[in-house]
Amino acid sequence: MIRARPPIWLSSSSRFATLRPAIAIALAILFTLLLASAWVQPGEEAAVRGGGQTDLGLYGAVVDGLRAGGHYYGVAAQELRAGGYPLRPFPAVRLPTLAVVQAALPDAVPILLLLVLAMATGFAWTRRIGEWFAKGPPRITALFLLAGGMVTFVQPSLVHFHDLWAGLLIALSLALRRDDRWIEPVAIALCAMLIRETAALYALVMLAMALVDGRRREALGWVAALLVFVALLSLHARAVDMIAGPLDTVSPGWSGLHGPGLFASAMARSTALTLLPWWLGAPLAMLALIGWTAAPGSLGLRAALTFGGYAAAIALFARTDTFYWVLAAAPAYLVGMAFLPDALRDLTRTLLDRRRVRVQRITR
Repeated sequence: MIRARPPIWLSSSSRFATLRPAIAIALAILFTLLLASAWVQPGEEAAVRGGGQTDLGLYGAVVDGLRAGGHYYGVAAQELRAGGYPLRPFPAVRLPTLAVVQAALPDAVPILLLLVLAMATGFAWTRRIGEWFAKGPPRITALFLLAGGMVTFVQPSLVHFHDLWAGLLIALSLALRRDDRWIEPVAIALCAMLIRETAALYALVMLAMALVDGRRREALGWVAALLVFVALLSLHARAVDMIAGPLDTVSPGWSGLHGPGLFASAMARSTALTLLPWWLGAPLAMLALIGWTAAPGSLGLRAALTFGGYAAAIALFARTDTFYWVLAAAPAYLVGMAFLPDALRDLTRTLLDRRRVRVQRITR
């Protein structure tokens, strides 16, 4: 009987510790292709607007217009046209939730709320990291990587950015979710979806996992949240249709097909990896995704599927000027690199294992 080797950094064995050889070979090929794709830099696309205004400036102008007494959709249409932005199809216009709430508050309050949300998210993930990694260098490294993913989310200048808030809410929901605690994560995820519709991908992943695990009550909770989101999104679509005219600019669509390289480079731009040159930051970002696939436990699997889902969505649908979609997955993403020592050791052991089981017939 051969004993499994103890984990290197983790408190329990990685997900790769019990892989079958055929699956290990398939994963090794997949990981090699993903890592190679990180060096494929996506080409730049033509701008879809001509007004010269930044997205952040647009969102701030909408909030100012609401404070001046304007109606959200009227103000949004005016600012979008002034900046040369498309109004059609309806996802080109952000949901009104964040702008309406911020317009009702003094300038300092949304900044304070953003920092409080970032602190709560960081604290929640610090506790979950403590369940994975023993004290000492492994835990310190994981916390350092968490801080590297959170740097963008504590910048007051980005307070009007919808994807920033949605990313923090998704990360907080994911960290809080446990088998005996799912109501709060569902409610937080609904808040994220009502700020940025791309958060629905996270809710779909969590619904799928609840169904796979046979957790019917939790699955019903995710279904309810998604139904509320769809209902409000339908009202939003109707409102946008009423303000958009035939002469308004139409979005070029979401079929970029830039591949995983766009996800890796976008993640590198949105985290502390931006301090590194592109040729180093992008592959490190892809290594974090590979590390997450080995993360043990229910949280590890849900995180891996969430980050993998956003990676696939960005690879298939995002344009180079919508790289900020990656913010939905960024806060805790870099922690995936802390799983690499155990992941690589366990995967390599399986690939290099040449032992064979022989069955012999004993005759008397």
